Amino acid sequence: MGIPLPDGTRLSAKVWMPVDALKSPLPAIVEYLPYRKSDGTAARDHGMHLHFAKAGYVCLRVDRRGCGDSNSLFDDEYSEQELQDGVDLLHWIAEQQWCNGRIGMQGISWGGFNAVQIAARAPEPLKAVISIGTTVDRYSDDIHYKGGIQLGENIGWAATVLSWFSTPPDPQIVGDAWRETWLERLNSAPFLAQTWMDHPDRDSYWQHGSICEDYAAIKAPVLVMGGQHDGYRNAMAHMAANLSSPVKAIFGPWDHKYPNISNIAPAIDYLAEALRWWDHWLKDTDTGVAHDPAMRAYIMDSVAPDPALNHRPGRWVSVAEWPSSAITETVFHFGDGTLGQAAPFSAQIETDLMCGVACGEYFPFGTGTRELPDDQTLDDNASTCFDSAPLSADMTLLGGPQVTLRVVSDQPRAQMIVRLCDLRPDGTSALISLGMLNLRHRDGFDEGRDLVVDQVYDIHVPLDQSAYRLPAGHRLRLAISNSYWPYCWPEAVPFTLTVTGGSLSLPELRGAVSNAEFDPPSPMEVRPYRVLRERHGSKTTDTDAGSRVQISVDHGLVEDVETGLITGSSILETWQILRDDPASAEVDILWCRSFGRAEWMVRTEVETHMRGHCDRFEFGHTLRAYEDDLLIFEREMRGSAPR
Repeated sequence: MGIPLPDGTRLSAKVWMPVDALKSPLPAIVEYLPYRKSDGTAARDHGMHLHFAKAGYVCLRVDRRGCGDSNSLFDDEYSEQELQDGVDLLHWIAEQQWCNGRIGMQGISWGGFNAVQIAARAPEPLKAVISIGTTVDRYSDDIHYKGGIQLGENIGWAATVLSWFSTPPDPQIVGDAWRETWLERLNSAPFLAQTWMDHPDRDSYWQHGSICEDYAAIKAPVLVMGGQHDGYRNAMAHMAANLSSPVKAIFGPWDHKYPNISNIAPAIDYLAEALRWWDHWLKDTDTGVAHDPAMRAYIMDSVAPDPALNHRPGRWVSVAEWPSSAITETVFHFGDGTLGQAAPFSAQIETDLMCGVACGEYFPFGTGTRELPDDQTLDDNASTCFDSAPLSADMTLLGGPQVTLRVVSDQPRAQMIVRLCDLRPDGTSALISLGMLNLRHRDGFDEGRDLVVDQVYDIHVPLDQSAYRLPAGHRLRLAISNSYWPYCWPEAVPFTLTVTGGSLSLPELRGAVSNAEFDPPSPMEVRPYRVLRERHGSKTTDTDAGSRVQISVDHGLVEDVETGLITGSSILETWQILRDDPASAEVDILWCRSFGRAEWMVRTEVETHMRGHCDRFEFGHTLRAYEDDLLIFEREMRGSAPR
């Protein structure tokens, strides 16, 4: 289906519609994102939207402007154009004879972001939202910057976006114009690495689309969900605490996937939970969601670190209100290497570029590359640690830990990474939560200000939300480092932090809470594919001369039996840094992507490189496109940004 926008652009949509919708209009469920409905998300979309359609909804999976089979050009993530198009899209749907004017939006990651961002514009037809793997702040809690520190995934995401949107629309949908459209998109692809690095502070660029700027703007009820093994762990608590519209939160153990298809069990019946939400707000059926607890969280049990973990033991709890009176602040003061035994001390944190080898991936997707955090002992050895005595009783955490530190730096630019770990009786150190702060942003993210050397500062570092049970006999560890490669980019010059005081505040669940229950995932109809090349992945780490991490993932090659589309992709990443030179940090990324049918194939390659220098970052892409193995397009993008 083609959906016209006011400026003449046509958005391409796939529609699942009950047969009687033209006679008896129904509510609509919309998923609006750039990831190519014809091939990129087709397998996931099929069973889910078919399930909702059978329950009496018209479901639309819509490609964003300039992506997949939609017209025009892509500009940036969550741009003004994208969000306005989303509003126009909802109004168009509401006016169709098969729609009764009531619409819900759902999505994970990009689709979850723009669902709440569009909700903040309060379009009248939008009656409910489900947002998964999302955030409220595009700067301090997204894939670009965290605590004001540039994440490794900032350049990784720039490479991924360029690759995703480098293949053409489907000729069977757009016709003979597919090739001209493809070349126009290749020529016009934005250099987002430059854009994102041109905004190292939380300025108006990042404020745009950050719903924390005005929570009250959202009028539609929101169900927000996410996983503790995802890069986005904080939106559930933030929305549950701040939205004035009806809001419910579910905080599970999952990776960056819908909760019914997570690679980390226990998965839940997302389809049933979604239909409870949709039926209540879109059909006025009392499904009980209005009486659901504010927060349902999966309290993860302590387990030995396993980067390939696929099941997390624990239990679901229900918290009636959020914030909750069942959660109290438990404070551990720092001593001389101790946690919970206050005493005068002076601890020096030197630059150790080996810290970070056990960090895991920002976004675990289930690629088979051991993506989760490993035993933290190696990183602990490269950090300054404060350890508690063995716990005399079980401790359950639910919320965001907070750290305050009294610190002095010997350089005007410094950063701090703080990890909360579970020291287990088996000798392993398991990551519970982490936080980080660019100390130039100690007073806020709007503008970075150099430190005054040797001046004492009181620093506050929030850690990510967690839901975790530590058994009696385990110990807590707070590990502090001033680099964490390749999770984030180090400062260009080594520096020393001297810590002379501080405390750790833990959100301890002490009050009585109810258990929660979810059914296992409902079966979905599976879209048939023929596997032409199996997927596989590997991850290697070499610490001989420094830190060198290489990740290789071949996502395989598959043929959609229904459409005949053949698609495949692969990525090779090499992150390396010399042991004694933080300015030597660099990464090379190669994305390859193929698309076509038996009689023709196209493919694209995106080579990305980024290197740190003492005063700047240098980065760039080489984009190549091939038609039946003939190079038909090549483009260089080169840029730099001051540190």
